Amino acid sequence: MDIHRLQAGPSSAAISTTGAELHALRLAGHDLLWDAGPLWPRHAPLLFPIVGRLNGDTLRHRGRTFSMPRHGFARERDFTWIERSEGTCTLELRDDAATRACYPFAFSLQVTWTLSAMGLRMDLALHNPGPDPLPASLGLHPAFRWPLAPGLPKSAHRLVFAADEPGPLHRLTREGLLDPTPRTSPIQDRILPLRESLFTDDALVFDRPRSRALRFEAEGGPALDLRWEGFPHLGLWAKPDPGPAFLCLEPWEGHADPQGWTGAFSEKPGSFLLPPGAARRWALDMSVTAGPWESSFAAFPRTPTT
Repeated sequence: MDIHRLQAGPSSAAISTTGAELHALRLAGHDLLWDAGPLWPRHAPLLFPIVGRLNGDTLRHRGRTFSMPRHGFARERDFTWIERSEGTCTLELRDDAATRACYPFAFSLQVTWTLSAMGLRMDLALHNPGPDPLPASLGLHPAFRWPLAPGLPKSAHRLVFAADEPGPLHRLTREGLLDPTPRTSPIQDRILPLRESLFTDDALVFDRPRSRALRFEAEGGPALDLRWEGFPHLGLWAKPDPGPAFLCLEPWEGHADPQGWTGAFSEKPGSFLLPPGAARRWALDMSVTAGPWESSFAAFPRTPTT
């Protein structure tokens, strides 16, 4: 594992070659990223070429079957440095014999991290250099400290969404597949008060939410703004465990197989097909806002809905 450290004024971040994963993030004097403790040994894994789990952990393509682990293989693979400097770095993962053994497609996945004094941006680009359409999903899984600052109760935190989110949402089955039964959204007036019991039944999965931004904020503490591009789905997840922990805010393009799905990977609900020679791009911006709870909420603009 090779770690590259970014610095921009008071802001800092650390990026690993393994999974192109963010390992540390400090903005506006706050350490924001979960430290990969025993409760969950990761920081912010990159999910590719699947998000969640395939039924039976099996990828089906043209009559053949391939074993694919939950969330794919990118988070375990060493990326190659393309560029690195004080304020930015780019890493790349390409297909090889090991990836083709479970995912029989050519691909190039580039991840660029750019740090400024105001925040951190992640840009992703997936290229299809092969002769056939490339089926895939891609998702982010950053785990932020909950509480956001030492001494704050977990119950003093909430999420504020940029648009009204009436739902429905979905949950996961015991096997980690998408439960097709729609659930009532716990979000009221764009606000989701955070409590551990929300995650007793695993993640909350929003299929095509209206929002493309949200704020994770604490009464008497900082507010973390996330804005994303290209991701039509959203997952929220935490371990319902007492004591210091984390909250995962996860923009996705894709999700786990629906319960009972046994079709071809190229037809998997939530995934996409990238034509030969084409590229697809996504982005995530993270920044910190300071200020009282109510003024912070008022300053977060509502996303228009159509």
